Amino acid sequence: MFSQPKFNRCVGRFVARDQLARDVACLLEFEDEISSWNCRSLQLRQGFDTYSPDFVAERPSDILVIDVVGQQHPPPWVAEAVAREGFTYRTMSRGDIDPIRLKNCKDLLQCSGCEVSLGDRVRLLSVLDEQSSLTLAESLTVFQETQPIHGLANMVVTRLIEIDLDTALIGPETVVRRYRG
Repeated sequence: MFSQPKFNRCVGRFVARDQLARDVACLLEFEDEISSWNCRSLQLRQGFDTYSPDFVAERPSDILVIDVVGQQHPPPWVAEAVAREGFTYRTMSRGDIDPIRLKNCKDLLQCSGCEVSLGDRVRLLSVLDEQSSLTLAESLTVFQETQPIHGLANMVVTRLIEIDLDTALIGPETVVRRYRG
């Protein structure tokens, strides 16, 4: 089992079976539809067998149960057991993960551990209200009290601002906007 520092939307203790599950957790933090998620909290039963899927994620329309499929596969009865609970079931494997998005998510989580000062937060949001978007390089110049890259990462993780995580690796030209959800 692997442990991970703080996730914002993870409810309870974070525990991952392997690196692939840890990578999926990083992606869950940045899924707009997901308001919260937890690890291995659901216990399913079939006869004398019990099984706990990797993640349970709350979305506006349903509860999504996710199993990460690497070297270990869930028992064949799991999908039916999840459906009986009234939840949606999904498996994810390494092939389902966009490597650019994963790298960007990991980078943001690694840098996001600090609190953003009220002054820096208000300054950046005010500038974004006036100009609608800035490059990442321009956004960093707004920070005066918080370490710029840490403040920016924190504001992305907490959904105050948004950046494109899918097109390219985060860089100076990455566009920063207010979070629109």
